[in-house]
Amino acid sequence: MNTNNLTQLFKKLAVITGVIGISAFATVPVRAENYGDMKMSQMSGNRNLVEVAVASNSFNTLVKAVQAAGLTDTLANGSYTVFAPTDQAFQDSLPQGAVAFLLKPENKDLLRQVLSYHVTKGRVTSNQLQTGTVDMLYGGVAVNVTPDRVIVNNASVTNANIAASNGVIHAVNRVLLPAQLRQQIASQLAMQ
Repeated sequence: MNTNNLTQLFKKLAVITGVIGISAFATVPVRAENYGDMKMSQMSGNRNLVEVAVASNSFNTLVKAVQAAGLTDTLANGSYTVFAPTDQAFQDSLPQGAVAFLLKPENKDLLRQVLSYHVTKGRVTSNQLQTGTVDMLYGGVAVNVTPDRVIVNNASVTNANIAASNGVIHAVNRVLLPAQLRQQIASQLAMQ
């Protein structure tokens, strides 16, 4: 099987997985999270994606993960869109001990894969998102856009269009993980 066929197969699997995840959460009401008194215009200005994430005080776990993965300079300088799990998302959607496990220096490559599954190149605002697949730096995610919400795989966007000087952040209520990474993390946690 050639590389192109594998790529197509992985994209189809990502869409199928996303549709299954979307259908499981389609009836769950989504409530926008309040990110304190900080308004989007206050957060953007000349601040890059990392600085905006730090200033929001809702992405502390994500910021630690970006630093541990050595991706701070990358996200501070390139043009990206980040589907950013909130601190609550990390707590609620990963198995106990997974964050500490991923932050260990020996798991840096795995952490980079997890984070790269949340980032796509360029600035993509919520009104530019369409139902279908979005290619991320690591794989593709299924997006379902309705008049009421945006769902990415099995996560809902809870705060869209947080502007930065070099991109945009969409807060999500779950950590996005392709099945293979989820299985790899679970099996390595079980061996500890």
